[in-house]
Amino acid sequence: MYAHPGAERGDRPDSPPDRERIVDSPGATLQRVTVVGAGPYGLAAAAHLNDRGIPLRVFGEPMGGWRSHMPEGMYLKSSPLSSSIASPRPGHRLQDFAAIEGRAPRGLRDPVPLSEFVRYGLWFQRYAAPQLERVTVRQVDRASDGGFRVVLESGEEFRSGAVVLAVGAAEFAHMPPELTALARDGLASHTADHVDFAPFAGRHVAVVGAGQSALESAALLHEAGARATVLARTSALAFDEAPWTDWPEERPLSERLRAPNSLLGEGWPLVASCKGPAVFRHLPEDVREQVLRTVLGPHGAWWLRDRIDGAVSVRCGTSIASAAPDGAGGVRLELRGSNGSSRLLRVDHVIAGTGYRVDLGRLGVLSPDLRREVAVTVSGAPWLSTRFEASVPGLFFTGLSAAPTFGPLLRFVCGTGYATGRISAGVAKRLKRVRRG
Repeated sequence: MYAHPGAERGDRPDSPPDRERIVDSPGATLQRVTVVGAGPYGLAAAAHLNDRGIPLRVFGEPMGGWRSHMPEGMYLKSSPLSSSIASPRPGHRLQDFAAIEGRAPRGLRDPVPLSEFVRYGLWFQRYAAPQLERVTVRQVDRASDGGFRVVLESGEEFRSGAVVLAVGAAEFAHMPPELTALARDGLASHTADHVDFAPFAGRHVAVVGAGQSALESAALLHEAGARATVLARTSALAFDEAPWTDWPEERPLSERLRAPNSLLGEGWPLVASCKGPAVFRHLPEDVREQVLRTVLGPHGAWWLRDRIDGAVSVRCGTSIASAAPDGAGGVRLELRGSNGSSRLLRVDHVIAGTGYRVDLGRLGVLSPDLRREVAVTVSGAPWLSTRFEASVPGLFFTGLSAAPTFGPLLRFVCGTGYATGRISAGVAKRLKRVRRG
């Protein structure tokens, strides 16, 4: 049963709304659903499935990606008003959590610290997915009975009628080819590899990229005592404009008409991204990829500008032509300017803030045979139905894995609202079909 905040105080939880129930029993293995992942998307999916009374097992480390692949001192790029995990019941927004901690809700000009968001996610998990098992799923494969065989690191195996994959972003961290050899030697890494930049104090680190991850990492490196140099292909760094007010409705009407409010920020392209995931799915693939690259493309949050300007060395219009160990424990970079010029840069380490690229071939939790059955886009991302179901019946993807199908909204926490209701409905329909069969 889905619990509410009062449950921790001993109050009786509200009963879930009257809906069709799928009753579990020892022989009804195909009526069970498995959720892999316990970040915002996995927890939101579990909350909605629990609310429907669907037998469920949930696996993963709660908020594991946020705790193990994001640096201390980080802030969320999305606004506090757009950073709540979707719940089928009221009372579980980030604002509600702030009240429980005795704080006023944050406005647009008060970014959310990573530490606070992790605490919120752990709180949400206790109510939304109390049955969470902190065990790693080793592999998901097809089962002979039409469902799936799930194998845990503990050695346990069981059958499941449907699987929801909410694996997060770290699986898809993109390392530029020119840095892969250095990464094997420990001389290069991805921003997702770090939770603490203190070990880089006193060292010179090149940060590749012009997006939020790269720029915030550069700022945190500087603040940890490192010398950071940003290498960006863009002609200039871009930052959001600071909000006029803490509350969107306080913006002047003329400004709201020119650039309407949305969960992702201000402007018609962002409104379209929030309102039109179903339409996005029908766009030609090359158009979808272009939108993913350009809408909310590489730029930093408004509150980062002062931490970069004058503090971090920035070289725009620059790409890495080659990279190799320098023989003295560091890295020798050959940089190529947009005008064709070339120069050398010696650093102690390179960090790639080059984002994430969904490629099913990198998702080791799926068996090779099952991966081959899943229809993918040209870029290798799973192609999903309107209810987030892959071409393999009963296999659902959510979060970043779904962004190539549904658009930029699925790259942010606020996308949980669009995804989870559709996934829970799709799962219920799938299990009902299996039961009738």
